[in-house]
Amino acid sequence: MKKQDADRITTEYLKSIYGFSLKRCRNIHDAEDLSQTIALKIHTTFLNRDDIADVQKFVWTVAHNCLVNYYRDCKKTSIGISLQDISDWVDSGTDIATDIDRASEVKKLTDEIAYLSKLQRKIIIAYYYENKKQNQIAEELNIPSGTVKWHLFEAKKELKRGMETVREQGVLKFNPVKFSSIGTNGIIGNNGTNQNYFKTALPQNIVYSVRKIAKTVNEIADELGVSPVYVESEAELLEYYNFLTKQGERYLCNILLDEATDEIVALQNEMYEKTAAVFANELFDELIKYDVLKDNGILGGFTGDLSFAAQDDRDINFMFWALVPFIAASSGEADTGISFDEVAIRRADGGYNICFAAVKNSASSKIRNIDSINAAYGPYYREGTIVNYFQFDSEWSGRRIDSEFLYKERDYIRLIENIISDVEICPEDTAALAQAGLIKTIGKSDGRYKSAMRCILINDSATEERLVSIGDRIKEKHKAEFDEYVKQYSEAVLSETPVHLKKQREYELQFCLFGDKRFITNCLCELVKNGKLKLPAEEQKTALSTLIIRK
Repeated sequence: MKKQDADRITTEYLKSIYGFSLKRCRNIHDAEDLSQTIALKIHTTFLNRDDIADVQKFVWTVAHNCLVNYYRDCKKTSIGISLQDISDWVDSGTDIATDIDRASEVKKLTDEIAYLSKLQRKIIIAYYYENKKQNQIAEELNIPSGTVKWHLFEAKKELKRGMETVREQGVLKFNPVKFSSIGTNGIIGNNGTNQNYFKTALPQNIVYSVRKIAKTVNEIADELGVSPVYVESEAELLEYYNFLTKQGERYLCNILLDEATDEIVALQNEMYEKTAAVFANELFDELIKYDVLKDNGILGGFTGDLSFAAQDDRDINFMFWALVPFIAASSGEADTGISFDEVAIRRADGGYNICFAAVKNSASSKIRNIDSINAAYGPYYREGTIVNYFQFDSEWSGRRIDSEFLYKERDYIRLIENIISDVEICPEDTAALAQAGLIKTIGKSDGRYKSAMRCILINDSATEERLVSIGDRIKEKHKAEFDEYVKQYSEAVLSETPVHLKKQREYELQFCLFGDKRFITNCLCELVKNGKLKLPAEEQKTALSTLIIRK
């Protein structure tokens, strides 16, 4: 070929050659070097030959061959498998359109490597990407060399099968679920509440994808539209802490998921609206008649400014904020045919509890007082040596029961027990109780000092029984009506519960309208709405709905 023709053709392809190199090289300098190498080789060949029938095919054949040499010189591969193997699957002598198809094949092959087993993936990467010999891989993985060779063979077959498979993405890829709340019923572990394990979308959607049917890591990955590598490690962690169970190579959800339907929401709204309205209003009226302030067994509730003069400025409204949730949670008689120990799960961090979560969807937004319910936490119980501790967090008190509180509340109980037993506590401990809102203090420069209980103290078991009996009578009076609401709601919920979780669900349903945060929250909402309960002052919120019950 004449020089002027060779110069013209080479110049025409320079821009495309540089673009080809730029997309495949580690940096711009390598791309420039590769472009020069390709251009020089085709220009030299054009000068020495006149028999090139398809110029375009020749140019890209040279380009691909130079690219293979570039990767070999760098001792690396393009995707974790050798380019020679790829070129066996995809023709290297292609035009630009075919090159795009080849890039798609490379992407598909990369994705399929993630679907291999963990061991096969390690071997493939070590052998092809890291250029390690089979004996070295066997030594590092502590397996026989023959096993490495067999896995290489099997992995290639799996990759070829995967390349021919059309993987269908599940709806969770485009519409992932989100938990509106995550709860812990029982003893928390060293890692805190169960909420700490589900802070991101990935673990939430993994457990949701296997809520009814057990699936493999690859099946979960397809459902979520993510790489199996990410699912694999997260699923192993969830299984370790018993939020997933494993059946062979398949995972199954091991937490209670509340997924609202229009039918369940309608029954739930009716149940809580009717029962809470009746119970809360009758309870409030009975407490007014009871005259709480005259019961010497009910102490605390000092939320105003202290003075050294004798005073009795306890806030009756503040006291009702504690007594209503306590009596709602403690009164009545639950049908406890299933015990906690039959259904509770032991966690690797020392926890012993039931994990439950609510899925946010269009139906859940129709739940009456849903924002107030999601803001609530509790009722929270803790037994001490001399006293028991009760607390209910609501939207009006703010979120107080957090990881820091759960580590400190044992100390709070111990210090309160010391105060009740007339054991002097140090200034630092007094300050800690005051900061937690459990007591108020006043001191003067002359050394005089006074403290008062802000939270409510039920000073003896007889007083506790008198208060709880008020709720007992109301629930017994309306038992037939309340039971019918609970029955209809429970049947609807159980019909949507997977078989393997029905016993856990039945245990939880035993406590509808008892230690049930939704019932308690609806009672408070009812009394706030009709003006019987006044909203707490800002300084009252840290001690709101907190009770100390002396044994």
